[in-house]
Amino acid sequence: MTEPDRSLFQRWGHSFEEDHAGVAVYRPADFDFPRARGRDSIEFRPDGTFIDWAVGRGDASEPKPGSWRVGDDGLLGVSTGDTERRTLQVLHLGPDRLELQERS
Repeated sequence: MTEPDRSLFQRWGHSFEEDHAGVAVYRPADFDFPRARGRDSIEFRPDGTFIDWAVGRGDASEPKPGSWRVGDDGLLGVSTGDTERRTLQVLHLGPDRLELQERS
């Protein structure tokens, strides 16, 4: 991936029920998810902002702001805080589904 498709730029809820073989599946935040105690989500913005929405106290989402970029290898580099860095490969990106695999 050299430039992400515009459909990436939204908040994505983790559809953990659909995860498979090390692949994390995300759906748009307004997707009709099955009931769950809490659901993490991620958000990509066109300006390079990344937000990791983690489930916090009382199952409320708490934002961890950061940034994202596309590397020379086509992988997404995301970071939150000073030490949290991840490299993600986009396996599928469509208007209603995002599949990511963490790379080392």
